[in-house]
Amino acid sequence: MQPKLVVITGPTASGKTALGVALAQRLGGEVVSADSMQIYRGMDIGTAKPTPEEMQGVPHHMIDIADPAENYSVSRYAAQAAACVDDILARGKLPIVVGGTGLYIDSLIAGRTFADGTADTALRQELSERYDEIGGEGLLGELRKVDPERAARLHPADKKRIVRAMEVYILTGKTITQHDAETRAVPPRYDAAKIALDFAVRQDLYDRIDRRVDIMVQQGLFDEVRALLAAGVPADCTAMQAIGYKEAVAAVQGEHRRRTLWPPSSSPPGAMPSASSRGCGAIKTCSGSGTKKRRSWTGRAAFRRNSYPAAV
Repeated sequence: MQPKLVVITGPTASGKTALGVALAQRLGGEVVSADSMQIYRGMDIGTAKPTPEEMQGVPHHMIDIADPAENYSVSRYAAQAAACVDDILARGKLPIVVGGTGLYIDSLIAGRTFADGTADTALRQELSERYDEIGGEGLLGELRKVDPERAARLHPADKKRIVRAMEVYILTGKTITQHDAETRAVPPRYDAAKIALDFAVRQDLYDRIDRRVDIMVQQGLFDEVRALLAAGVPADCTAMQAIGYKEAVAAVQGEHRRRTLWPPSSSPPGAMPSASSRGCGAIKTCSGSGTKKRRSWTGRAAFRRNSYPAAV
């Protein structure tokens, strides 16, 4: 019989954090975050990372465990989160997994092992160079000969996954398709009770997202991005591609270029909109688009309400 846990998921600004804390207090649980961006230290405002006040004394795990410049993988998450869950269970508490990253949640529940233990840096570099030499279609054609099923799912421009699929086959003699099939055949590691939050009226959710973005900007999102860039975090690293940060980086860098070309003294008052005024709208637009994708995943087990309190 698999150990039991609770999963609370849903789109941005749907109330996951508050419900997770409330259930933990009611059921004697601890929260395990399943947010692919809250794992990064120093990225607090744009990820809506729960504050100590919001946690209300409930222990939260899998937050602030990686540096923004790291390439953090789903396999690493599954292993670390499983260790947290098992420790919570061993102490007689209820693990409550809270977050909107569906791949993290599915991988944790299933107990997937992935194929990351077979990584070979030298081989990966060699395959990467071969991709550059013969092109995406060329390397994809080579993958098609050994793993036609996976090749059919990849675009020639998807360099990372094509290279990884070839790497796994060369190192193990097994295709990623075969590895995934073997993993799916194993019973789930945990018995999960899933609660997927959503809104009956979609516009209500989008309005909450817009309010949340406004609050983030007021709290200093663009200053947070400037601090990360000043600390040496690459603008093109995975963490900085998150919704909110990618748009803020573009706005901040655009502001810097404008000030370099046209110093404030040479521009009339109000001629140069701030980074926040330009980036805020872009963040709202991208957050709405990301929410549509996330709603399709959470729709499998959605728990809908007509409305939620105004606080986000």
